Amino acid sequence: MHQLIEEKTAQQILKGISIPPQPQIMVDLQFEMVMPEINIGAIAKIITRDAGLSGCVLKVVNSPFFKLRSQITSISQALNLLGVNNAVNIVNSLSIRNSLSDHAIAGLTQFWDNAIDVAMASAAISRSLGIQSPDEAYTLGLFHNCGIALLMTKHQDYPEVLKAAYAEKEHRITDIENTRIDSNHSVIGYYVARAWKLPGYMAEAIADHHKTEQIFAEQVNCDKQKKNLLATLKLAETICGTYKTLGNAQQDHEFERIKKHILLYLGLSEYDFEDLRAEMLDLGLGQVLS
Repeated sequence: MHQLIEEKTAQQILKGISIPPQPQIMVDLQFEMVMPEINIGAIAKIITRDAGLSGCVLKVVNSPFFKLRSQITSISQALNLLGVNNAVNIVNSLSIRNSLSDHAIAGLTQFWDNAIDVAMASAAISRSLGIQSPDEAYTLGLFHNCGIALLMTKHQDYPEVLKAAYAEKEHRITDIENTRIDSNHSVIGYYVARAWKLPGYMAEAIADHHKTEQIFAEQVNCDKQKKNLLATLKLAETICGTYKTLGNAQQDHEFERIKKHILLYLGLSEYDFEDLRAEMLDLGLGQVLS
């Protein structure tokens, strides 16, 4: 999304969809994170104001993914052992889930579980390959499909639309959405990201995450920062089986179309990619290929 969408077009796209306000805890944490000196005590205090959220954070950080030697029992410990950025990302992921989820909608539990898996896999892949910031990769992995949750609240048949989109071998997933519902989750996610004050390049990456065929074939311009994020995201999505979870598809048709270009861009061979997949599985992420 290299040009601003006209206001009239934006209103049409968002018709009937209300973007929830940014969770206050995210606002407060963002304020603390831009201070000249980060105050860990102040950040811990913000997180512990919400007992339910704090408990969920401790449950996540004590999961096998982080491979900690001893159990963490306080938010201050989480900040010290994991680092402020990692802990804040976990808080953001949980607050996003609480803000965007409608618990009456079947299927959102799987959706959010996949989002968190993709976020953690994105961060781990970024760290393994040494490209981009793992924190930024995590954020994109978490946010990139947030438009899906909002579209599910508007369209009862949206799960079927997703299945049709992921079953498509030639056309983009968002093209099928546009045809069926006159909107798509990428552009809705873009507006959520803008409303929640994510960096501009992050919002654009969300908007363009199903335009990667043209981006990696170098048919359109894309700055390196966004391109690295998108490459990491696409590897994480296919490894975590997003095409199965969201689209009930047996094959990742989108990734098959872009695989050669992405691996070439990253300097990876097929064997390197399979090693990366195995590495993610060892971390408890991803799905075993059937």
